Amino acid sequence: MRVDGDYRKKIEYLLKLTVEKKASDLHLIAGFQPALRINGNITPVDYPTLTPEDVESLISSLLTPEQMNKLETNLELDFSYSIYGVARFRGNIMKQRGTWSAAFRTVPFTLPDFESLGLPEEIKKLCDLSRGLVLVTGPTGSGKSTTLAALIDIINTNRALNIVTIEDPIEFLHKHKKSTVRQRELGQDTHSFASALRHVLRHDPDVILIGEMRDLESISIALTAAETGHLVFSTLHTQTAPLTISRIVDAFSSEKRNQVRQQLAGSLNAVISQQLLPRADRSGRVLAVEYMVNTPAIRSLIREGKDHQLYSAIQTGHSYGMQTMDTALVKLYQSGKITREAVLEHCTDTAEVQRMMRNWI
Repeated sequence: MRVDGDYRKKIEYLLKLTVEKKASDLHLIAGFQPALRINGNITPVDYPTLTPEDVESLISSLLTPEQMNKLETNLELDFSYSIYGVARFRGNIMKQRGTWSAAFRTVPFTLPDFESLGLPEEIKKLCDLSRGLVLVTGPTGSGKSTTLAALIDIINTNRALNIVTIEDPIEFLHKHKKSTVRQRELGQDTHSFASALRHVLRHDPDVILIGEMRDLESISIALTAAETGHLVFSTLHTQTAPLTISRIVDAFSSEKRNQVRQQLAGSLNAVISQQLLPRADRSGRVLAVEYMVNTPAIRSLIREGKDHQLYSAIQTGHSYGMQTMDTALVKLYQSGKITREAVLEHCTDTAEVQRMMRNWI
């Protein structure tokens, strides 16, 4: 891959434009103009159509020789890049149809403020816990990393603890406040999630953030850490809280699943499942959150393998601050923040949602 100083200026121009336009992502693909994701929609930039050589030169201008070697070996790469005074960016490069393509996610320098995110107030109580597992789930681009950063910042501000994060790549930068924060980046500070997790307990952590529970080993170590007196935060790409439980259990062989259910029932604190939806007035996006707390009833259902009953338990758990995604969507509709069409497109149970909306009217 080539490195060209002029292309460095061009890619930094596009990244700065991404921030100026308040876009969440920049996409580079051969045969198309550079495109921004603004309020959930892909919007081409007023820029010439990119050739395969253009894309290669733009992305290679940002990479170190080590990163370029890794990309050419693995045909894909996750990395981070900063523009002083503008923002940080989480980049991913991959091959498609024999040419390179790239996506860049904007990561602000300033940490997100919990109150500005639209999260239920009860979630803030998770920052007072001393042990257990907290999972933030949802599709790519649903704000999982932002939610985690806000929760870690609350702990960092209010508690004198040792926080260790393992991320791929590091997104939000945390300064030492009342707590100490060590942030490890995959590829730069450690060779793998599994290796980092095996060593993390030797650093005397109180709080561990795992960017993603992506394989059997990382799930196993996260469960063990949560069981042995650490507060563990992580993410999964699952749509709902009940599906999150099934996803974790199904990662293990059949003979280990019962043991994992016992572990999960004992160590899980909460599951936050979220989606970002377009606002009704098209001014941006709004967060919809499903929240499940590990109450005695939830714990029993997990232990007994009755995942299909978890949804009903969430529906009846209002006193614990729980709510289903469908309830969250209807509340946003009732407050005028999203349209009826958005509710029906993103809900779990269409008939139940329509009943709730009829009752409200």
